[in-house]
Amino acid sequence: MLRLWNTTSRSLEDFKPIDPPHVGMYTCGPTVYWTAHIGNLRTYVFEDVLQRTLELEGFDVKRVMNITDVGHLTSDEDEGEDKIEAAAAKEGKKAADIAAYYTQRFLEDARKLNIAIPKPPYLCKATEHIAEQIDLIKTLESKGFTYQTSDGIYFDTSKFPPYGTLSGQRLEEKEEGARVAVNTEKRNKSDFALWKFSPQATPDSRLTIPTPRRQQEWPSPWGIGFPGWHIECSAMSRTYLGQPFDIHCGGIDHIPVHHENEIAQSEAAYGVKLANYWMHGEFLLVDGHKMSKSVGNVYTIPDIEAHGADPLALRYLFLGTHYRQKQNFTWEALQSAQNALGKLRNTIRSWETSEIGCAEYEGNFKKALEDDLNTPVALSVMWKLVDDSKFPTGAKAATIEWMDRVLGLSLSNIIGHRFAVPAAVTEIVTLREEARSRKNWEEADRLRDEIATLGWNVEDTKEGTSLQPM
Repeated sequence: MLRLWNTTSRSLEDFKPIDPPHVGMYTCGPTVYWTAHIGNLRTYVFEDVLQRTLELEGFDVKRVMNITDVGHLTSDEDEGEDKIEAAAAKEGKKAADIAAYYTQRFLEDARKLNIAIPKPPYLCKATEHIAEQIDLIKTLESKGFTYQTSDGIYFDTSKFPPYGTLSGQRLEEKEEGARVAVNTEKRNKSDFALWKFSPQATPDSRLTIPTPRRQQEWPSPWGIGFPGWHIECSAMSRTYLGQPFDIHCGGIDHIPVHHENEIAQSEAAYGVKLANYWMHGEFLLVDGHKMSKSVGNVYTIPDIEAHGADPLALRYLFLGTHYRQKQNFTWEALQSAQNALGKLRNTIRSWETSEIGCAEYEGNFKKALEDDLNTPVALSVMWKLVDDSKFPTGAKAATIEWMDRVLGLSLSNIIGHRFAVPAAVTEIVTLREEARSRKNWEEADRLRDEIATLGWNVEDTKEGTSLQPM
């Protein structure tokens, strides 16, 4: 039985889908104003492992992911900077072009990490679902959950008694912890925008579209404007999965505001639960600190590649820590993951697969995943199999390929694919080993770079030097 941690109940629960074997799953996607950083990507790897595990368990998963390609104000109180509009102004481009460019960057990063991303229409853009968002706001308005201020339409959290269930905070506790909002017209500090008026539009100008100060704005029953951040996920999840659906995922930072607000507006509008299971990935730290552009420790896939690391080594690193535990990224940890992945690849490269695997190890691997996606234990099971001499390599290879359906390390591309090292490369490797034995590290590094120009990566492990084609 697959058991998953449900944020709502704060406990492990047996997973029981609404309509087995079908599973509806919604995962919050990126806001496409900049390149996704490795903390974002850790969450997407966790969600990918969840989908792969569900499929290994025999479920048919319909996964929906949003692309937030409309700019929103960035703080909890609906003030601050619209990052897509700001990026467009800074780069002298259209907001739509900024969003399209960084959407492609995200998809390319996901491909390098072997993250399965839904295809359209289940990869859904906020700008293509404005009508659905407006309809949801109209439903909330008709049921008395909204009010209007000079700058937009707001959800009144005091009219939704369960508000705070996901985070475990009562409304009054959330009020006490909230910052003072710029918008003094809000009835409660925790109230949030459903629709924001254009800076040049007022409720009296709803029949005329003024010259916009924003690039992204649309007509609505309340005037020219743009949707609040939270409304898109509620509208699109219901459009493609119905309500309720099985699993809603995201980063732990979404719990107190974004996901809390999703629940409030969806359940207030339709009177039923939004999702039965809520799952959240923990933070990724860098050198023990929170990632921050001002500190300069926000890393991306291009940064990983610039350090000579394979993006799949980053995926391997993520798998080594449970998704509900904080993980600390260091370049030394990434190098260790690169070495481990290189050792694994070199070990299995000469193996041939067979029809029969190793049932004992497959059972232990599956048991680890069924314990709330315990990938660190699953990896240890895989390594025990690699080192187990009782089984023929063909059987071990078959099981490794089966395990990789969840691990996602592209190991089937390695098993049985031997490579011949050119004589010129072997000669330089020998010279490099001689330089290392003399502790001439400068010469060894120069020879490593020379090997790289010939299309080969050198890895120094406890077992010796190994080569892999780039």
